[in-house]
Amino acid sequence: MSAERQPAFRVHIVDDDDHVRRALRRLVASAGFDARAHPSAEGFLDDFDPAVPGCAILDMCLPQLNGFVLQQRITALRPGFPVVFLTGRGDIGMGVKAMKEGAFDFLTKPVQPAKLLAAIAAAEAQVVEAQVEMREAVRYEERLQSLTARESEVLQAVVAGNLNKQIAHELGLSEKTVKVHRARVMKKMGMRSIAELVRASVTKRIDAP
Repeated sequence: MSAERQPAFRVHIVDDDDHVRRALRRLVASAGFDARAHPSAEGFLDDFDPAVPGCAILDMCLPQLNGFVLQQRITALRPGFPVVFLTGRGDIGMGVKAMKEGAFDFLTKPVQPAKLLAAIAAAEAQVVEAQVEMREAVRYEERLQSLTARESEVLQAVVAGNLNKQIAHELGLSEKTVKVHRARVMKKMGMRSIAELVRASVTKRIDAP
């Protein structure tokens, strides 16, 4: 498992209970993850690198900064960073609040090892999917930038659902010229069909973090 993960998915464990923290670190490391253990929110924040893919396993009741406050700090530093709450003082109300605040999952102690590892694996899968989507979005934007001004106009008209005849009338071109521009747009954008082009225009144009 760990041999295929480059770099290793980093899992931050934040718990002020020494025994629990060490046990969780051993468990997470044994599954091939890059396990980092912290006794406090401050210690975690000192070590946290928003650029490194990972997730955080937080105890709700931490000294000085509680789990909810730390979750907000994490979100401010890296929006979308998965946070899994693992607490012995959890209840339904706390769980609901955590999820509303954007927590990835909420588990109570004692937790079955398989359940915790499954939550971490799910968080990793979400991060990987987001990375793939972002790379595709960046490639799409790069392709957009490669279009000429006229090709961009044709692209917008095609995505809007206009026919070649309508586009020709709008832009003051012949239908033959529109077809040429349209073919170039499809080639530059790497699309095989108009449906794919329209779908990409809706799903790929997202802002980079």
